[in-house]
Amino acid sequence: MYTFLSLLDLVCWLLCFYWMFTISRRQDSVLKAITEQTKRIERLSKAEHDLIKEVHPTVGEIKDRMEEVSTTLLQNAETLKDAPR
Repeated sequence: MYTFLSLLDLVCWLLCFYWMFTISRRQDSVLKAITEQTKRIERLSKAEHDLIKEVHPTVGEIKDRMEEVSTTLLQNAETLKDAPR
C-alpha cells in the first residue's frame, strides 16, 4: 500500500513539475514579448518627442500670426460696419 502511495506521490510531483515548467516557459515568452514591445514604444516616443520639438516653434509662430490676422479682421470688420452705404 505504501509503495502505491509513494509512486502516486512521485507521479503527482512529476506532473506538478512539468506543469510549473510549462507555465514558466509561457511567462518567459510573454515577458520577452512585453520587453520588445516596450523597446518599440520607447523608440516611437523618442521619435514623436523629436518631431514635437521641431514643430513646437512653428506652432508658436502660427499662433502669433493667427492673433495678428484676427486683430486685422476685427479692425476691418469695424471699418466696414462704420462705412456709409
